Amino acid sequence: MRGTGDVELTGGARAFAPPPAGARSSRALAVLGLSAFVVGTAEFVVIGVLDRMAGSLHVSAGTAGLLVTAYALGVCLGGPLLTTATLRVPRRLLLCAALAVYAAANVVASLADGFAVVFGVRAVAGAAHGLFVGVASATAAGLVPAERKGRAVAVVFGGIAVANLLGVPLATFAGHALPWQYVFAAIAVLAGVALLLVRAVLPLEGPGGRVILGAQVRHVVRAPVLVLLATAVLLFCGQFTVFTQLSGYVQESAGVQGGAVSVYLLVFGAAGAVGTAVGGYLADRAAAATVTVAAVVLVLVLTALFLAGERPVAVGACVAVWGFAGFGFAPALQLRTIRRAGPGGDLAATLGASAGNAGIAAGAAVAGGLTAAYGFSVLPVAGAAVCLLALPLTWLSRTGPKAAPAPREHSGRGGTERPGSLTASP
Repeated sequence: MRGTGDVELTGGARAFAPPPAGARSSRALAVLGLSAFVVGTAEFVVIGVLDRMAGSLHVSAGTAGLLVTAYALGVCLGGPLLTTATLRVPRRLLLCAALAVYAAANVVASLADGFAVVFGVRAVAGAAHGLFVGVASATAAGLVPAERKGRAVAVVFGGIAVANLLGVPLATFAGHALPWQYVFAAIAVLAGVALLLVRAVLPLEGPGGRVILGAQVRHVVRAPVLVLLATAVLLFCGQFTVFTQLSGYVQESAGVQGGAVSVYLLVFGAAGAVGTAVGGYLADRAAAATVTVAAVVLVLVLTALFLAGERPVAVGACVAVWGFAGFGFAPALQLRTIRRAGPGGDLAATLGASAGNAGIAAGAAVAGGLTAAYGFSVLPVAGAAVCLLALPLTWLSRTGPKAAPAPREHSGRGGTERPGSLTASP
């Protein structure tokens, strides 16, 4: 008889055997959250030091913004490729390998003196990020009973949110006080520490999945899953049309200069951390409604950010609401994507992160083009318009067909579905 900790993720694969005790599970979740904090800090730190990097690498601010695009493209292309190539590799080994690549990429970035090299290693780090977030999300969900999976996934996204609360503002401050290369060197050290903790705390489990690639793809390439992935692309694209150039926007619109920009990043991160925690709680109760409401809020608050004009306090309030909603929907959307994919959950977990980063890449590219042509002031309106396009999809995903049924484990007296399956009704 299997306990609730023995979770089927991909048609016969077990996340952990035997299921960890409560205290061990909590420690493992904490380590996953800490590792996500390191990954999230490295992902977004470029935004706070774009001006310093542009000057050092002898490129324009718009060109430097392509470093965000490179990272995001690494996630959305490299992440799924690495996942499909490693479906039978134990999850703890995958997480350690991803963090090792992450550390190495940031070491190279700290030593590089040319834009092309930094661009390349950012793409490599993004691929490792995509693999890490997908595996970490599935692993976190496998540590807890069915009624707490949303909150477990929120721990991973919470680590990224706290990176915006603490890691990115601190790194931004350090990047203005010291050479920006020191920031990437410090992130490499933190990635090494996270690797050691993952190796020490997470149990050595079996392979991450036993469903062959073709079967996983068949479960992922279904209308309900594709609608959710498209929703992620649009919502993240809309946000990063603004967030990529947020430092430039607050300097131009609110008259904020230098290190004071980090205050707005701190507000965004604090609101995002709270939003992730609340969003994980809501994901376990009304995941579909959480995504829809968050999309509506994003449209409204980005419009309000445009109208806030030169009022620094009003801009800060808009950034706070934006951070809350922008991070709040992520656990619900990721959990719904995994569930709707049924036995293709392992691949879907990575594709959920990839879809978000495809949106980030598109948003960064749009931000660069709009900034070059029209300046920073038009960005919130453009971001709101993109988020508006996602609203019909959020409703369609609520009314579409349910997930494919999860495989059942048969006993001598009939089939019984394993407790805690991620393919439970969304």
